[in-house]
Amino acid sequence: MSENCLTVRGVAKSLRKFSLNNLSFVLPKGYIMGLVGSNGAGKTTTIKLILNMLEKEQGNISVLGFDNVKNERKIKQNIGVVFDTNFFVEEWTISDTEKALSPFYDEWSHKTFSDTLDKFQLSSKMKIGSLSRGMQMRLMLAVAFSHNAKLLILDEPTSGLDPLARDGLLEMLQEYIKDGERSVLFSTHITTDLERVADYITVLEHGKLVFTGSTEALLQEYYLIKGTPDELTRDLKNRIIGLRQTSMGFDGLIKANESNSYKGFVLDTPTIDDIVVCISKGGKQHDNCTQYG
Repeated sequence: MSENCLTVRGVAKSLRKFSLNNLSFVLPKGYIMGLVGSNGAGKTTTIKLILNMLEKEQGNISVLGFDNVKNERKIKQNIGVVFDTNFFVEEWTISDTEKALSPFYDEWSHKTFSDTLDKFQLSSKMKIGSLSRGMQMRLMLAVAFSHNAKLLILDEPTSGLDPLARDGLLEMLQEYIKDGERSVLFSTHITTDLERVADYITVLEHGKLVFTGSTEALLQEYYLIKGTPDELTRDLKNRIIGLRQTSMGFDGLIKANESNSYKGFVLDTPTIDDIVVCISKGGKQHDNCTQYG
């Protein structure tokens, strides 16, 4: 079996008001990858293409070493999905939900499902419509764990969760990949979560790949440059990504390999949030994305 859990190569998709262009990235087995970008960057479209919910126009997607279209049923036996909205029938109980879903999975374990419900403090008698946002997320995770999913795909799972629930989710994800055989693709706009758990980051903007590689490499790719208004030369203004100006000064991103030209300025290590915000604001064009590994 492939050492990569997920491989996306040269994938493109055109929608009515959006195009995903030549997308390529790799998620190695046993790791967590964060998929980030501003609203409309292409994160959900990418996930739908991986799940074959949208038909790609070109390129290849391989999940666990299998083509995602030709081997769709086999792959979906091994994928768990947590969306930002509940997709279960609200009138059903949790027990009804298990009865409806379990026949679709060859490796479904009632014991694992029951044990996970206990761990998550969920009762099988609870109605789906009565579950809070956090409870719905835990139920979707329980389903994924109960059929031994090798790849967990999460689309904005922490949106609307309180800090305690978010912390619990992150601990679950770290536990989930411990055996080195399971992986997570985690799409979120709450980038502080990724700084804690993500081994790899893929950054999208306007349907284009800006960066893919290790989290460490992303944070080393840029500096956050700061200065006073009179220090903002025309040359520097043209080089800064996502320039932010106030009457007190300016800041923005510069490529780390250009930092020697600006030793007189304050140069800080950016957060993932700084990088996403500055890239989404624009400025210097990203004609070529950066890829590592």
